[in-house]
Amino acid sequence: MRYFMKHAIVFPGQGSQFKGMGKELYDRYSTARELFEQANQLLGFRISDIMFEGSEEELKQTRVTQPAIFLHSIIAFFMHPELPMDMVAGHSLGEFTALVASGVLSFEDGLQLVATRAQAMQEACMQHPSAMAAVLGMKDEDVEKICAGIDHEIVVAANYNCPGQLVISGTRKGIEIACEKLKAAGAKRALPLPVSGAFHSPLMEPAREKLQQAIATVTFHTPSCPIYQNVTASPTTDAKVIRQQLIDQLTSPVKWTQTIRMMIADGATDFTEIGPGKVLSGLIQKIDPSVQVHQIQV
Repeated sequence: MRYFMKHAIVFPGQGSQFKGMGKELYDRYSTARELFEQANQLLGFRISDIMFEGSEEELKQTRVTQPAIFLHSIIAFFMHPELPMDMVAGHSLGEFTALVASGVLSFEDGLQLVATRAQAMQEACMQHPSAMAAVLGMKDEDVEKICAGIDHEIVVAANYNCPGQLVISGTRKGIEIACEKLKAAGAKRALPLPVSGAFHSPLMEPAREKLQQAIATVTFHTPSCPIYQNVTASPTTDAKVIRQQLIDQLTSPVKWTQTIRMMIADGATDFTEIGPGKVLSGLIQKIDPSVQVHQIQV
């Protein structure tokens, strides 16, 4: 039984982008326009033009996708200061948004780190041909066991999204072998994903090193509420812990199922997803249908 009703805010990660994202925010709020223009200057290119008018292909480039989703999410959050926030979390990239929302990072530092992370991840993908796949209809532990049994290739669990949906990450050959084995073992589906490489796996080590260097130059503050980080799924308000886990996240799995369950155990009864899409809302409802879920995109 949950004795205290708490409101949780969650932010999406890569994959929730869409053509025209953020345009309504830009048109409706003068403050949003200022933030988008500030971002264009900080990044050195007009990301707002790509978000509002660019092709889906342009939006899919990791170096564009990640800052675009970050900007849409955090600017939408800033436009709704009335929302209560007793706890916060973000899925992968969304963790950076959560850190800005809770006051750990400034808007400028958050954007610069996201841009550095995106570029480093794109470069790491080019160094090591790799892939990801979504596995549906199988227990997490069964997926883990099959991946661990694949010799001479890297295949690991990358995203624990919800019960019956686990994303795996690794070398292209390893993912091919894993998909065959998983389907043979009873998975409903094992689908390669349209991403540029093996996120949240050891193959992201070069990106992790670059992100660590960038993070070392940034000030981390104590958050205004507990943040539930991907690496452990546990709450923390310790800036040193937050800093280290943000670095570790690149080569570690996103424990989203565990995170949402922990937040609910700690009293969360209402979740608001802020940013493009409704991906997290769907996952949360699958993890626990008893909680209330809302979305804000504008």
